[in-house]
Amino acid sequence: MGFSIKRMFRSRETPEMERVASVEITDQQVYEAVTEICLRELAFWTCVGKIANAFTKCEFRTFYEGKEIFEDEYYLWNYEPNRNQNKAEFLNKAMEKLFRENELLIVESYDGQLLVADSFTVTHNTLYGDTYSNVLVDDYQFSRNFSSTDVLHWKLNNKNVNQIIRGLYDSYSKLIDYSAKSYLKSRGSRGILDISAMAQSDKLFEEKLKKLMNEYFKSFFSSSNAVLPLFEGYKYTDLGSKTYSEGTSRDIKNQYDDIFDFTARGFSMPPSLAKGDVQDTSKAVEEMLTFCLDPLVCMLQQEINRKRNGKGGLRKGTRLQINTMRVKHIDMFDIAASADKLISSGIYTVNMILRALEEPKIDEEWADQHFITKNYSTIQEILEEQSKKGGEKSGQTQ
Repeated sequence: MGFSIKRMFRSRETPEMERVASVEITDQQVYEAVTEICLRELAFWTCVGKIANAFTKCEFRTFYEGKEIFEDEYYLWNYEPNRNQNKAEFLNKAMEKLFRENELLIVESYDGQLLVADSFTVTHNTLYGDTYSNVLVDDYQFSRNFSSTDVLHWKLNNKNVNQIIRGLYDSYSKLIDYSAKSYLKSRGSRGILDISAMAQSDKLFEEKLKKLMNEYFKSFFSSSNAVLPLFEGYKYTDLGSKTYSEGTSRDIKNQYDDIFDFTARGFSMPPSLAKGDVQDTSKAVEEMLTFCLDPLVCMLQQEINRKRNGKGGLRKGTRLQINTMRVKHIDMFDIAASADKLISSGIYTVNMILRALEEPKIDEEWADQHFITKNYSTIQEILEEQSKKGGEKSGQTQ
């Protein structure tokens, strides 16, 4: 039984609304629409979730006049942006807003909390900066207006990629729907029902036929083992049923995978990560870091530094840096040789290596010192050493 859109939205107090045409929608149509939305949302949230989780693993490092510090700004970005959200919850909401609406606005409350805006109104001003009003966060709306210098505002693309993906899915879903219906139809049972003229002349013919079609056949086709009772003058001939081959049924699944493919491509991330494939995961993560995460990190850093530190702060070395090194899982035994090379070349200290591994630092002076092996020398030092050796040899010959 269907329901009427008109009955849902029609107002009894306005008779003129009675003339609005109604559209009957069946339960099956509602079910199919919900299924399509769920599939699209699953692909969207899979991609957003992976990007947000990657950001959660990043460390927001803070520097004051060139020296790394661990004060309020560090705690704000790495642990508690506001009273109701931790870092992971905050970044999940931020990434969802950025990719769904193509822009993200973060405002700071009077007591220093960072809040992701759910909605806002922007008044553009080319010369003096934009103004943001009607800023809503959850169920709280700010009464004040924010200037462009008071907020962090990002735009992802010139065009809303999510809307483009949705439009592509709307057309692609028709192909998926057709394939699924064809698959189900091919696996159904088919037969011919012959009814004699004498049976059709029976006074109870309509009643018997209705009962046969709605009850007997329904039970017969849905049961694994069943007997079909027939009235006199009725003959049923089974035509058998066709089945899709395994390859054809896999094609339907591949069409569902295609949804994840073009959603992931819209997010500039490898489709294999969106689908959960385990082949070449390391290479896929590298690609995601290069083409998806690093550009986002650069965009976020620039806005945070120019708004919260400014030109003067950046000149003095006061800045925020988002470190993506921790996105990939690091096994200390796998990188043992590389860690030794980093320490022996003087690039990293022991404590810097421990920090990258998220291990506690060593509270000793030597752990913060840079070491270098004797194998590393400048060209000038090598030439001087050779010159000394040459002089010693000439002295010996004399």
